[in-house]
Amino acid sequence: MTSLPSSQLGKIAWSVSGIALFVSLWWAVALVLGNAVLLPSPGAVLTGLVQLVEDGSIWTDIGASLKRVIGGFLIATALAVPLALVMAFSKPVGYLVAPILNFLRPIPPIAWIPIAILWFGIGDPPSYFITALAAFFPIFINSYAGGISVKPEHINAARSLGATRRALVTRIYLPSAMPLIATGLRIGLGQSWMAVVTAELIAAQSGLGYMIQANRLALETGLVLVGMSVIGVLGALMTAIVQHVEKHILVPWNNP
Repeated sequence: MTSLPSSQLGKIAWSVSGIALFVSLWWAVALVLGNAVLLPSPGAVLTGLVQLVEDGSIWTDIGASLKRVIGGFLIATALAVPLALVMAFSKPVGYLVAPILNFLRPIPPIAWIPIAILWFGIGDPPSYFITALAAFFPIFINSYAGGISVKPEHINAARSLGATRRALVTRIYLPSAMPLIATGLRIGLGQSWMAVVTAELIAAQSGLGYMIQANRLALETGLVLVGMSVIGVLGALMTAIVQHVEKHILVPWNNP
């Protein structure tokens, strides 16, 4: 059986120590406050998690939130990456679309929630819209930056070999932009999680955001923190998965 390198063991040790320090500080502050409504102890939160796992409600909420995050994230990716590469490839398209995107980009996703409810009602559709909107701009900005960073000599070489416009986009612009696209995907995924919780607080009747809101109204702060903790764990796991996939797919770019 192979052993872990000392560098990895050191990293794990520091990570575990950081988590232990955080939990210890949390426990100490909870003891000083002595008010479970303001700040329940880690033990109370763990008890709440066990309770939700046993009655099965946590799995329903996790499934609803995951569906909305993944759905909105995929919609954003399908729209943002092609649009960014086309704008990087064609200056007229960039001149046409850039003013619209520059106008829309500063508007926070939460400001779209009333419009989303009017357009789509309550439930999954407005949550897909809000999460896709939140993920769109980080993915687009990074993809566009990758597209315009293509070296002119690569473009000229491809054209001299008879590459069509489609081939330039798929064989030159897309591969050259992949590292920055991957960065945009990681950022966009995090934005999707933040947006879906916001949407579920207002425009949904299921999901982790809805669970947090319902328990806030019931003054069940322990269960509120359970929802927040689950979101943190799921977001970290999904980011780690994206990084793992990126590490293996982008080998030609990371190791020139």
